[in-house]
Amino acid sequence: MNNQRCSTLLLKLRGRRGIIHCIYVVGFMDLFGVSMIIPLLSHHVKALGASPTVAGIVGSTYGILQLFSSTIVGSWSDVVGRRYSLLTSILLSAFGYGLLGISTSITLFVLARIPVGLFKHSLSICRALLSDLVSESERPLVMGHFNAASSVGFILGPVVGGYLTEHEGGFYTSSFTCAAIFLINAGLVWMLPWSEKINDRSETNYSNSASKGCPDDYCKKSAQNGAHANHHHPVLTAENEADCRAPGKPRPGWREVSLLQPAWRQLTSVSSRIHMVASSDMWDLFLVRLLMAVAIMLYYSNFSLAMEERFSLKPKTTGYLISYSSTLGALAGFLVGPVTQLYRNNMAALLLHSTVLTCSLIFLYAAAPSVWQVLLTSTFFAISTSIGRTCITDLELQRGGAHASGTLIGAGQSVTAVGRVLAPLLSGLTQEISPCGPPSLGVVLALAAVGLLLIRIPKWDGRGLAKTVKL
Repeated sequence: MNNQRCSTLLLKLRGRRGIIHCIYVVGFMDLFGVSMIIPLLSHHVKALGASPTVAGIVGSTYGILQLFSSTIVGSWSDVVGRRYSLLTSILLSAFGYGLLGISTSITLFVLARIPVGLFKHSLSICRALLSDLVSESERPLVMGHFNAASSVGFILGPVVGGYLTEHEGGFYTSSFTCAAIFLINAGLVWMLPWSEKINDRSETNYSNSASKGCPDDYCKKSAQNGAHANHHHPVLTAENEADCRAPGKPRPGWREVSLLQPAWRQLTSVSSRIHMVASSDMWDLFLVRLLMAVAIMLYYSNFSLAMEERFSLKPKTTGYLISYSSTLGALAGFLVGPVTQLYRNNMAALLLHSTVLTCSLIFLYAAAPSVWQVLLTSTFFAISTSIGRTCITDLELQRGGAHASGTLIGAGQSVTAVGRVLAPLLSGLTQEISPCGPPSLGVVLALAAVGLLLIRIPKWDGRGLAKTVKL
């Protein structure tokens, strides 16, 4: 009996690892296809006869749509399950990129960007799915590997896109190639063994569940069809977490809504989840995410221009430096697991230290007297930011509960999208003063994030929740 149980557990673990590795491939191909297109968009808009102002407005369409749709689509994936939401996201993105391949006017170009802006959240849903499949202790390692695989695709994509662009009709060929890649991704997601039940944390993380005082039948969840069990507890605050653990008290929950249910019911469930996140005590984590997102974007905002004005570097040399930093950022994803183990899964301390390091590196870059110091700061900056991104996501999932991972990750992406809107404006204003203006402002914002963490971390418990005072 024990041998049969062990063999069954081993098969489940192997099946789970197989799904995880397939999701790595999906993440790689996703950013590989997207990065083929991104460098070519501005050139294509100008080729269609758009003025710089119109090109800027068209270019901002995607970011604005992402800002408002990230949380909604992420929450929708919690409601209908990962499989159907991920397939919908990938297929509609493929439709958008295919439409981009026939965009011979500004109108068609804008129409092509709408489905992509609304539904290109496949990476967020993949992260939510990975969070469903692994335990809290494994999550930073798996997320780091997923980020590394995606970053490698983002590095290689422009090379292929640039090669295709050299031929006649290169932009249209790149667009159709990107659409084909997304269709392949959809086929890969469809063929995943969704019907196989994987009891997340039932065997691999049972001891963690027991130590938190949750009964066996409540902590187990299945990944059938990429969805959770029928009942979920809401985003945890200090109060309702205590209620969850207290015996004899009713456990709050959300009922899973099928994809075939009426749209109004799905919308009601989505809005209730978003309201729960918005009313939770997670403002400090989201504010840290926003401050650091803007600080990092300010670091990169005028990098090429600053290198030329400060050190007379040619664009080619600056391109090599950016590629070097991007490659290190991709490889840094593999360091997340060992570093997390070194910190004994104390993600709050790791986030604080990575934020302090990032702040120091931005300051050293802003005050760098030579290119060699810029090279040194770029080396460690890529590592610290990669670790910081994983930490902030993991803390959000710990604090809000992995059952609402789609909503939480989507909300985090919306916060980052706000940073993408603010960073270019702040960069332009500070660049009027000095080429070092944007990174200098980045130092101030990163210092604010460090100060906020120093104030808030002592008030958190091990999962990032506000500590309760026992009377």
